[in-house]
Amino acid sequence: MTFKAIVFDLNGTLVDINTDEGNEQIYRAVSHFLTYQGIRASRWEVRDEYYRIMDEQRRASGEEFPEFDAVNLWRDYLNRRPEALAALPPEKVRWMPLFLAEMYRGISRNRLELYPGVKNVLDELAPRYRLAALSDAQSAWAVPEMLAAGLDGYFQPVIVSGDLGYRKPDPRIFQMALDALNLPPQEVLFVGNDMYRDVFGAHRMGMKTVFFASNQGRKKFSGAEPDYIIYDFWQLRQAIDFLEAQSSTA
Repeated sequence: MTFKAIVFDLNGTLVDINTDEGNEQIYRAVSHFLTYQGIRASRWEVRDEYYRIMDEQRRASGEEFPEFDAVNLWRDYLNRRPEALAALPPEKVRWMPLFLAEMYRGISRNRLELYPGVKNVLDELAPRYRLAALSDAQSAWAVPEMLAAGLDGYFQPVIVSGDLGYRKPDPRIFQMALDALNLPPQEVLFVGNDMYRDVFGAHRMGMKTVFFASNQGRKKFSGAEPDYIIYDFWQLRQAIDFLEAQSSTA
């Protein structure tokens, strides 16, 4: 059997990314920006409330695998200061949550680059398979980062957990990809770098899985058995050929 679609995780699978959310320069910059807008808060107050609101979002969701929404987090942060917001133009109030989310990510990010071979392999696969992306991420970050990495135009659909309120390995996020592709799980291959969120999650939905043992992600999880393991992205072509040949003789 030939696969009809391949679904990829993004960060740690296609994109080698490193972020440092503990970098105090994030909260210092946000503090300075807010103070300039008439909203006074020290960098430590910004940091503490950021994580407090994130935790509130996750607990309020009631989800088993909750995901926060970065833009709504900053919108909530601002809405808790109605007196200061009232003095700002409405248009500025509207764009500030997205701006703050992007500022946060921009300062926290230390590295953003494709793993070797990603573009070449995707270019080879694109004429033969439908390609989709499924990532535990934020749209405010994932979309521009895909563009910056040169991945725009490869994937349809692109499903991001921050838009949903839940993340992998929740079965619904995998089912959303299958529904968007309008394919049964047996005809879809999932490629990811995390044994729990990617391999375990996709496998229990009935998809074949390729585990990319990159420099990120959980390497072991009881009950997670990938159908193939690769150690560099170039090996994905070999993995696909093997799995398709295996299914043809089964």
